[in-house]
Amino acid sequence: MTSMENRSEVNEFILTGLTDVPELQVPLFIIFTFIYLITLTGNLGIVALISWDSHLHTPMYFFLSNLSLVDFGYSSTITPKVMAGLLTGRKVISYNGCAAQLFFFGAFVTTESYLLASMAYDRHAAVCKPLHYTTTMTSRICAFLASGASIYGFLASSVITGNTFSLSFCRSNVIHHFFCDIPPLLVLSCSDIHIIELVIFILGSFNAFFTILVIFTSYLLIFIAILKIHSAEGRQKAFSTCASHLTAVSIFYGTIIFMYLQPSSSHSMDSDKVWSVFYTMVIPMLNPLVYSLRNKEIKNAFRKAVRGQRFQLDHLFT
Repeated sequence: MTSMENRSEVNEFILTGLTDVPELQVPLFIIFTFIYLITLTGNLGIVALISWDSHLHTPMYFFLSNLSLVDFGYSSTITPKVMAGLLTGRKVISYNGCAAQLFFFGAFVTTESYLLASMAYDRHAAVCKPLHYTTTMTSRICAFLASGASIYGFLASSVITGNTFSLSFCRSNVIHHFFCDIPPLLVLSCSDIHIIELVIFILGSFNAFFTILVIFTSYLLIFIAILKIHSAEGRQKAFSTCASHLTAVSIFYGTIIFMYLQPSSSHSMDSDKVWSVFYTMVIPMLNPLVYSLRNKEIKNAFRKAVRGQRFQLDHLFT
């Protein structure tokens, strides 16, 4: 039997989901619906605010709007399917649907890591070379960094997804997860998975090493520059421009590092599912909250938008 014939045997996959306990299905559905609504409102709201307020048409907020779109994208790739499974009890995903879910999730997550690195470089330029900031972070450079992050993210994900779904799945069609992730898919394959494991290791290591190196180097130089500022007010102002981004970076990489660098003996499918919930659903919700709660310019733009709506309503009814 050829490899193509083996692959054609599996037309759909069954996701085991987060839990089999019937009493938890509705509460989890309500929780994830709440999280998803906040994610949609927060991320699309930030994109709308940045587009609407001309004061926010700067490199930092350009990257933030791209980050919000990516957060919206990879949350929407996972969460609605999980919610539907909890509500209907039908946790089935088609072969092509599984491939699409893996592809878009991988693309958005990879893009996010490079956007966070680009934002770190932007903060370095703002703090360390403020006089040259406008000539360093031009519109062309910003567009190049954002589009480069997206193009590379989708290319890298296409390589991994293509290699994963070139395997034959003839052992089982039950994925022990709540979405189509690579490790539980590889378990189902009866093909030689050494090549795909090597590809994943090389790409994953490169992405992690390069983006973390850019972020670490940028913040090391920022920290050195802040120490050279004599006034406490100046140091506080310089640090405040980086606080939101540093928080977002800590949440994103802290979760992934904690999940993948713990000893294999402490790994369990249930704990992996819990951490997967955090980085697939919770992080996309937290990023807009971090930037809106800790950023005065976002708060001011929101207040102006609310006042503008009130003025229009008052004018309409008078």
